[in-house]
Amino acid sequence: MTLPRADAPSSTVGEYVRELESALHGPQRVRARLVEEIQGGLEEAVAELAEEGWAVRDAEREAVRRFGPVAEVAAACQRELTVAQARHTAWAVALAVPVPLACWAPLWEGTAARLLALPFAAVAAGAALLAVAVLAATGGLARRLPAPGALPRAMAWTGTAASVALALGTAASCLAALRGIDGPLLALAVTTALAGHGAVAASARACRACLRLAS
Repeated sequence: MTLPRADAPSSTVGEYVRELESALHGPQRVRARLVEEIQGGLEEAVAELAEEGWAVRDAEREAVRRFGPVAEVAAACQRELTVAQARHTAWAVALAVPVPLACWAPLWEGTAARLLALPFAAVAAGAALLAVAVLAATGGLARRLPAPGALPRAMAWTGTAASVALALGTAASCLAALRGIDGPLLALAVTTALAGHGAVAASARACRACLRLAS
């Protein structure tokens, strides 16, 4: 018996998969993998029911019924996607902070300049350290110890703080360097900080969106 494609407009499985995909939020690669696995499982279930003598349309409806409502399946998938997005944000922070941070210190001249920029540097450095901890806790270490459930939320807001610190820290360092600007160093600090700010802010925003869907 030839089964219809699951992505056909009239396919019950196809409609289920499209509804599920639209309900999920997170890194595209992870989301695509989850949706593909679910679609494959549904197609196998339909094939098994068809071999038992079910009509194809009835087999599709029964497979979807057994699999569960989209809302329940999406909630389970969203938890995994939220952790994946937290890792994505952690990588963004870990990669974005070091270069601007290294550029800031030579731009500071005098105690007043340090006092102006140091708080932002401390926030950025702390965010980078937490990002490394999140990557460890949700990576290989997670196979031995369960990752704390609060990590994605912590990473979302840490990413937000890091993005603000990158922007304000660079602005403060620029003000501190007005008397003796090192052009190339300043250009590097500004370029890397703005690029890092954009990447981290976008990833943190996506992480907060995942948290809202997972709650």
